[in-house]
Amino acid sequence: MARALPPRGFEADDSEKRLQWLEDKTGVRLDGAGTDEPADLQGIIENHIGSVNIPMAVAGPLVLDGAYANGEYYIPLCTLEATLSMSMSRGLYLTSLSGGIKARHLKQEVSRSPVFIFDDIEDAPHFKSWLAENFDLIRQAAESTTRHGKLLRIDPYLIQNSVILDFVYYTAEAAGQNMVTIATQEACLFIDEAYGRLRKFQYYIECNFNCDKNPATKTILLGRGHQVTASTLIKGRYLKRVLRADAEHYVRGWRQCSRGSQLAGVVGMNMHVSNALAAIYLATGQDVACVSENSLGSMDMEVRNGEDLYASLTMPSLTVGTVGGGTRLKQQRKNLELLGCTGEDSSKRLAEIICAAALGLELSLGASVLTNEFAQAHDRYRNKSVLESRV
Repeated sequence: MARALPPRGFEADDSEKRLQWLEDKTGVRLDGAGTDEPADLQGIIENHIGSVNIPMAVAGPLVLDGAYANGEYYIPLCTLEATLSMSMSRGLYLTSLSGGIKARHLKQEVSRSPVFIFDDIEDAPHFKSWLAENFDLIRQAAESTTRHGKLLRIDPYLIQNSVILDFVYYTAEAAGQNMVTIATQEACLFIDEAYGRLRKFQYYIECNFNCDKNPATKTILLGRGHQVTASTLIKGRYLKRVLRADAEHYVRGWRQCSRGSQLAGVVGMNMHVSNALAAIYLATGQDVACVSENSLGSMDMEVRNGEDLYASLTMPSLTVGTVGGGTRLKQQRKNLELLGCTGEDSSKRLAEIICAAALGLELSLGASVLTNEFAQAHDRYRNKSVLESRV
């Protein structure tokens, strides 16, 4: 019987064993993707001088029942954080024993928020009414810049003599940051010409109301990018066997962590979904800076059936895509193929996989804290021979 977890070890032949194990599991060979040529990097980076080698690991198995992602997945991770890949694998293996993780993609909306400033407060409500009457023309201007993006709505917010317009788009397989910027600029040019005949005003393409790359309560409530929720019901016997914890003890400890987050003013309710996001983003060519706004996960747990643990995680903001930007890099494209995240609805599939992987990591981390194994795990996997040679 093929082993469920990746082979362990730190020697060169151990890495080869893992590559072969992964190929046997998925049919995808990850090495040999090739080197990206400088000419291929236009649109990704300027003033290019070279590349930095970040180690890549694999975690799994993730057994996932999603609206777009169904089956068994193995997650590529690029990280410098010891224990991360092992911890995620432990959490995902635990959930697989109890039937896996359920995930549901809720919506995809990416926004850009220009602000229009008028001379008088009377102009702001007039402008709001004009926008509603001319939405179809504004939408046509915005969508003329993209084949795939769709302007869903414009949410106006009146502040004194200013009007903030939250342009909300569907961006298909793209993360959409550049798409919505270019589309909104075209819409603003139309507004400038059409409404400029009626009233005097000034506008800026962005006023930071859309919370791009900033953690914010608005994002928790309304979402930005992909919004996904995931849950799992873990049998008590597996919880004790894999995590060495029982459900009641786990929930009690988790509530202490939640209270600590509230007292500290943490935005979101999780321990470190940012670790999962950063590692997967690097491996799949996402904009890693978006981790700051995407790490707003809300985690919750409860005891079910007297001994089982029900855990759920909602990610209101996952600004990810499967086309454009860093997804064009050869290794990152290969990693997306490993996850089956190419083609139609692939960005939604990726978002469900990311949310589920983050849930697995949260479960394992929480257990390591509750069983006082957190420090032991980091001590176990650090390279003591290297540390001692530098003392």
